[in-house]
Amino acid sequence: MGERLDVHLPIKSNRLCIILVKPQFDGNIGAVARAMLNFGVSELRIVGRETNWSDETRNRAKHAQSVLNNSVSFDTIASASHDCSLVVGTSGKREFGKQISFRHFIEPEELPARLSDTEGKIGLVFGPEGIGLLNDELNQCDLLISIPTWEGYPIMNLSHAVSVICYVWYSNLDHKKTERLLHPDLKMKLRNEINRLTELLPSKDHTRKGIEETLFRVIMRGLPKDDEIHRLIGIIKDSADSFENL
Repeated sequence: MGERLDVHLPIKSNRLCIILVKPQFDGNIGAVARAMLNFGVSELRIVGRETNWSDETRNRAKHAQSVLNNSVSFDTIASASHDCSLVVGTSGKREFGKQISFRHFIEPEELPARLSDTEGKIGLVFGPEGIGLLNDELNQCDLLISIPTWEGYPIMNLSHAVSVICYVWYSNLDHKKTERLLHPDLKMKLRNEINRLTELLPSKDHTRKGIEETLFRVIMRGLPKDDEIHRLIGIIKDSADSFENL
């Protein structure tokens, strides 16, 4: 009862990798592995922790031992997502005032809806239990996703959050002809050019940072293709050059 059946993993779930940043509790990691495999997701990446799993982790994973066996440890989010065309950060925090304008959260159902006709690796990043991703870590993500919960107790258990997002992905994404998402190297070039432009703006540091985050995230929400980004980079580069020549 509940054993792993000898069937192939779904192709559509191969695009996802789960990235856990500094997970604190062994049992939660095992529960995450089990939840991932429930929806055909098998690639687990760990940031800031080794992958020599304890008995508690193994026991909580049940028949998802292959997820733990194949997990890989990294030092940073950047290295863990080096091959990802899209990096999606998760947060249960509710922000108000100026902060909310910089976040641009989407809901889980929007992810497969936006990506149904694309291809490329997608990294889903989850922060440590009780803390979540810090602002600097959220800023490293291309999109931000938040699961709608009751405002009186909004923060979910780590494995439950992974379950919800993997379920939504698995149940909503159809096989269709696809276009590739933005190449990771080109995405980094876009970030660098936006940073160069905003650093030249005659504004305060925190205002420039907010403009940089907003501009990058609004562009990424449109899931642009490589040729579109080449044109945008050209426009942003020309704008930055103009500021430098003032």
